[in-house]
Amino acid sequence: MFECKEFIADHAVYASGYRQNGTAKVAECSFLGMSFAVADTADWQGVLTSHASTEFCYIVTPNVDHLVQIWKRPDLRAAYEGAKYRVCDSRILNKLAGLKGISLQPYPGSDMVHDLIVTARQDGPRIAVLGPSGADFDALTLRYPHANLIRISAPHMSVGSPEWTQTLRRVEATEYDTLLICISFPKQELFAHELKRRANTAGLGMCVGASIDFLTGRQRRAPKWVQTNGLEWAYRLLSNPARMWKRYLVDGPKIFWMFLRIA
Repeated sequence: MFECKEFIADHAVYASGYRQNGTAKVAECSFLGMSFAVADTADWQGVLTSHASTEFCYIVTPNVDHLVQIWKRPDLRAAYEGAKYRVCDSRILNKLAGLKGISLQPYPGSDMVHDLIVTARQDGPRIAVLGPSGADFDALTLRYPHANLIRISAPHMSVGSPEWTQTLRRVEATEYDTLLICISFPKQELFAHELKRRANTAGLGMCVGASIDFLTGRQRRAPKWVQTNGLEWAYRLLSNPARMWKRYLVDGPKIFWMFLRIA
């Protein structure tokens, strides 16, 4: 359950459709039943900005809550296993992995999206954003006018509903290079998995939850020192206890039971 292997690979092979000069040191690590893709931030930025595939693939960013929910609902596992990359979103997971001598090199989805959009250009890759309201998308474009952004509307929908199918078709009718899927866990992962299964679109999907809310200021992230000390969960709990108490006080601690049981 705690296997980790490293290798040197050219980006054209390692990233399967991405083009970047040089080589990248990449690790694929198995931890708590999940295979994580591990690389330096600079290598991930090369992957995110150089997509040139004729197929659709996607990135998921597992955190503590995701692993607990997948353990409770095995039907969600296929959506994670179908992802091209599983990038650690949690410093707590990384600390637990460190007890087994593994570094998952967390690159939170919010940081990933921030780095992508801050460095984007109007003549660069087309970044489609699925989920935010028109007002939130306008706020995003005002803050980052240099980015080549496209909005795809997404109604409140359940998996398999007519609205779900219509939204899939809306994405498939849009030309983009990168698709930011911001419709919450686990809906966004199931949506990306369905896009891949249907095979009617091409590009890189990123399942990144509330990342756009942090960029527009709709939600505020914890201070850097809180993030680096693995306490962002406490900040989010205190910021919105009515919504977050079950995730962090009931479900979250189960990760330690999972760690002890699997170890």
